[in-house]
Amino acid sequence: MTQTEARVTKKGKKYEILIDLEEALKVREAKDNNLGNAVLTSAIFHNLKSGEIASGLELESDFGTSNIDEVCLRIIRHGEVVLPAEYIKKLQEGKYKKVVDFLVKNAVSPQGIPYTPDRIMTVLKEANVHVKNEPIDKQIGDILAQIQKIIPIKVEIKKVRITIPAEFTGKAYGVVSDFKQEEEWLSNGDLRIIVGVPAGLIFDFYDKLNGVTHGAALTEEIKN
Repeated sequence: MTQTEARVTKKGKKYEILIDLEEALKVREAKDNNLGNAVLTSAIFHNLKSGEIASGLELESDFGTSNIDEVCLRIIRHGEVVLPAEYIKKLQEGKYKKVVDFLVKNAVSPQGIPYTPDRIMTVLKEANVHVKNEPIDKQIGDILAQIQKIIPIKVEIKKVRITIPAEFTGKAYGVVSDFKQEEEWLSNGDLRIIVGVPAGLIFDFYDKLNGVTHGAALTEEIKN
């Protein structure tokens, strides 16, 4: 359990509650409405450290209700959930590890020699790479561009020509656009596009593409 605060300011007044971070994040992301696991106090405070409790009249005036559970839910959903430094560090290290794992499997030096996990981790930190909270395939291009300023590194790219029927282009475009090299819209509304996908992501890419096109997209790998 990681204890922290959730807080919000209403009409110039602070309202704070003590929470279990992991459980509160589930509530915040609407994955769980079980406040019993998330909220660790039975009252709403103006100041948790001093123990100053907000009155029912204040809650009614500023939240439109004096119901403790309802106010707690609003604070967690719409206020600030304080992330402890240790939690942020652990979160960032987890993101870095995913990038390191991907590059260890897929990246090599110009001579074809793989880099060690320690070397890649060091370079990521030297380059001050910010790993976003999104899938690797959406950011690996930017990450490579940053670390290539420090070490020569390359990832094998699979070049694929794809024809997507008009009825599926709306959903499919979000899958292919991150890897787009060339595109051509045909007179019948179909999309013909050439993408460059890191070899380690190609099977996942095909799965996503087939999922949104129901297997109707035509693909052809282009050999260099």
